[in-house]
Amino acid sequence: MFQKILIANRGEIACRVIKTAKLMGIKTVAVYSDADRNALHVKMADEAVHIGPPPAAQSYIVIDKIMQAVRQTGAQAVHRGYGFLSENMNSAAALEKEGVVFVGPPSPAIEAMGDKITSKKIAQEAGVSTVPGYMGLIADADEAVKISGQIGYPVMIKASAGGGGKGMRIAWNDQEAREGFQSSKNEAAASFGDDRIFIEKFVTQPRHIEIQVLADKHGNCVYLHERECSIQRRNQKVLEEAPSPFLDAATRKAMGEQACALARAVGYTSAGTVEFIVDGNRNFYFLEMNTRLQVEHPVTELITGVDLVEQMIRVANGEPLPFKQEDLKINGWAMESRLYAEDPYRNFLPSIGRLTRYRPPVEGPTLGGGIVRNDTGVYEGGEISMYYDPMIAKLCTWGPTRADAIEEMRLALDTFEVEGIGHNLPFCSAVMDHPRFASGNITTAFIAEEYPEGFQGATLDAGLIARVAASAAAMNRVAEIRRTRITGTMDNHERRVGDDWVVTLQGVEHAVKVAADPEGSTVSFADGTSHRVTSDWTPGQPLARLLVDGKPLVMKVGKISGGFRLRLRGADLKVHVRTPRQAELAKLMLEKLPPDTSKFLLCPMPGLVTKIMVEAGDEVQEGQALATVEAMKMENILKAERKGVVKAVRASAGASLKVDDVIVEFE
Repeated sequence: MFQKILIANRGEIACRVIKTAKLMGIKTVAVYSDADRNALHVKMADEAVHIGPPPAAQSYIVIDKIMQAVRQTGAQAVHRGYGFLSENMNSAAALEKEGVVFVGPPSPAIEAMGDKITSKKIAQEAGVSTVPGYMGLIADADEAVKISGQIGYPVMIKASAGGGGKGMRIAWNDQEAREGFQSSKNEAAASFGDDRIFIEKFVTQPRHIEIQVLADKHGNCVYLHERECSIQRRNQKVLEEAPSPFLDAATRKAMGEQACALARAVGYTSAGTVEFIVDGNRNFYFLEMNTRLQVEHPVTELITGVDLVEQMIRVANGEPLPFKQEDLKINGWAMESRLYAEDPYRNFLPSIGRLTRYRPPVEGPTLGGGIVRNDTGVYEGGEISMYYDPMIAKLCTWGPTRADAIEEMRLALDTFEVEGIGHNLPFCSAVMDHPRFASGNITTAFIAEEYPEGFQGATLDAGLIARVAASAAAMNRVAEIRRTRITGTMDNHERRVGDDWVVTLQGVEHAVKVAADPEGSTVSFADGTSHRVTSDWTPGQPLARLLVDGKPLVMKVGKISGGFRLRLRGADLKVHVRTPRQAELAKLMLEKLPPDTSKFLLCPMPGLVTKIMVEAGDEVQEGQALATVEAMKMENILKAERKGVVKAVRASAGASLKVDDVIVEFE
């Protein structure tokens, strides 16, 4: 077995590989850029080597710098995680030439499958069902428009060397094909150093289901069942689960066998993933093969009990797989929520800054009989950089059934504390509570269909609202008693805390009566219903763990005047708890209106202005492109919301802007 492995990556996947290597008794080497000098993966590794400036093109994807780190540390093998050089054939070849073992497939397999165009041709020859499209390279935007028209809209414009949603656009007409082609080329060049583009038919109402394969150097290949990855935004997976709620045993077997046939056709070894598009009749079509570990691999590990990183290392060491296909059963259900540094209230635009609070839920067995796992590459006080992918962590839960896994995820998301940056935890929570998701009736269009105007927070149902209102009333009583004891010390007497209160949330008032005892509180409502609330919460704690009628309820808690800011299940609530007289007077207060920013194009995210398309005096039309801002490896085209005339341009190409900096002012 290897004595030392270098991990040519960063963030949570580098930390993930380090954990397994340590369990196997293997020393680890981390690499880092200037931006990652204090990163978690650097702290976890036995050794760390500096490889350059923050941009990945000057550090993490420079093959010579990785090779220098290998020589400097004497690492015997290299694991590249996902992204960066993970599917770069030249990098694998460089390792082979150096006599260093690559923990992954042989370079010819990477070359064959890493290129989306070549892989489709090989898949067709291997008898794998494929999506119609144009497999040749596309020279320019005019040719892209022509080919798109021949295939028939909608089409998917994709980077040949792409992955992770980078360099990918859906076009529904000629204009979108033209814009999408150029944006895809730009993103592909920046992310992968390869700007080749191809186009294929976009299958409407598809499900994205992938098969995990594992092959050794002794001719053995197995599939570890499937993962459902249909909850996507901008072609980037957000939530994944294993197994799929849609597949039957026959389809699962057919997809698995085709995936293994493709792997064998290219002499594949190590872990890999064959991705399929599946329509409503369970017809499936090959999408691509990822010749690496997938981001969502933990859900497969949770339902099979197989450590994929360990098996990758053992296969690289020449060991045969320790199991056969018939040994791989599906045990329970697993969910994964990708926590991104993206603000859901600003159309999921990137957010950077310091994590002033980062407290993930406790990992391991839960009181409900499930399991919580959190793969992360950050820590409290660390910085989220603009240079890399915005993923912060992957929160995973396991349960005996799909419903159990969802419930475990709901509680885990509510328990997860993140402050200091915008993040998508509220959105993930809202999806877990969505009836359509709970039913399993999902496609890759789920987010676009269910949140067409973006995400503005969840609205809780009446049953949960009552539980929250009862909890707020009980918590307020605890806070009031504490205040009376503090003032009582000064005045030599304690003010009596009343029983009657008015709880206001989501625009509705709830008159309640709180009857407290040493074990908790019974909160009665005007309609005759009541809820029993017990908790050890004390004022000042940012997380409240309660039992309401014997069922767990977790809320993030902040103090506001006259009540609490409570966050749970994707909702961000201002909850006021007042005496009846205070509630009566509150109705007379005027509401403060937000400032009018309708005459400005504001920068929606921290980023670099790469292009300004208008000048002062220009008349612009609704939907016209005004500026391009690049952030976290993604190119964002900002368009006019309505017709208008440009009064002044306040930013220029090359400028680094903060959120809400003015780019263009209109008359």
